[in-house]
Amino acid sequence: MEIFKYMEKYDYEQVVICQDQTSGLKAIIAIHDTTLGPALGGTRMWTYASEEAAIEDALRLARGMTYKNAAAGLNLGGGKTVIMGDPFKDKNEEMFRALGRFIQGLNGRYITAEDVGTTVADMDLIHEETNYVTGISPAFGSSGNPSPVTAYGVYVGMKAAAKEAFGSESLEGKKVAVQGLGNVAYTLCKYLHEDGAQLIVTDINETAVKRVVEEFGATAVDPTEIYAQDVDIFAPCALGAIINDQTIPQLKAKVIAGSANNQLQESHHGQIVHELGIVYAPDYVINAGGVINVADELYGYNRDRAMKRVEGIYDSIAKIIEISKRDGIPTYLAANRLAEERISRVSKSRSTFLQNEKHILSNR
Repeated sequence: MEIFKYMEKYDYEQVVICQDQTSGLKAIIAIHDTTLGPALGGTRMWTYASEEAAIEDALRLARGMTYKNAAAGLNLGGGKTVIMGDPFKDKNEEMFRALGRFIQGLNGRYITAEDVGTTVADMDLIHEETNYVTGISPAFGSSGNPSPVTAYGVYVGMKAAAKEAFGSESLEGKKVAVQGLGNVAYTLCKYLHEDGAQLIVTDINETAVKRVVEEFGATAVDPTEIYAQDVDIFAPCALGAIINDQTIPQLKAKVIAGSANNQLQESHHGQIVHELGIVYAPDYVINAGGVINVADELYGYNRDRAMKRVEGIYDSIAKIIEISKRDGIPTYLAANRLAEERISRVSKSRSTFLQNEKHILSNR
């Protein structure tokens, strides 16, 4: 990867390479855009195949956070941290405290949170070294695990997409295929079960599958069979890039709405889905509940206020669908347009303000 060319292409601001020999920390902090405010994005720990793969993931995820935060109406930019290592074997206290010191050194340009492979306990260790971290234990006045709130946002966003596809937001009797049964998906399944939806589920974790089958009466299928299920809604809640040339021809669902990040393998797959008449709820909009929740901590956490903002995901998905229909474009492009226009307006406003300040000072 030619990193400066990549950064220039997508207008990244900063990449910080962090290493601490004592703890074994090898991390990348990527800051994409701070037009709207400090960059907020979680810390992910993963067994990357190479350093280049880790850097590319950090960059890609940071840019996604810029769009997510902008579309959610937050006064925050986009950033991300990735740690190279096995989250089940390589963690230690020193590692996260070292990362906390690196984050502190950015003086508030970047604020982190929990992500794939990290926990509230890990965020507490980062908090030992910096205040620029959210999603820490409630004992510190924080919101704790954001997964249930993320699930609620996906649930209300799914209802908005269902209203467009089926003429009603009710999920009663709807067949929903849920791919991946982690913390977010488990809570989503709970909401869907309570609404009377029929669940078809899959995960490589047999224990997670058994739990959902026993508690919510779900039907389990093999991971390779989840795409072709005769369902109304497909909810991708595992890894990304699962809407692609191989899976799209198998889909029978009229709605795609799930918590996974970067669901489209390539942008043109969003166009294909659009042409097939499938209502796609853009991932970074529908799964923004967690970031909305932790962002509320920056103002002194108030759960009622946070949940009210998360309920707004319903309106955001509805607005994106409206733009898509009005302009004849896929929903993923409508979401991008919504985010980019907000960033552009704030950027122009800030530029005008600075020019006026400069003019006033020059005439004194």
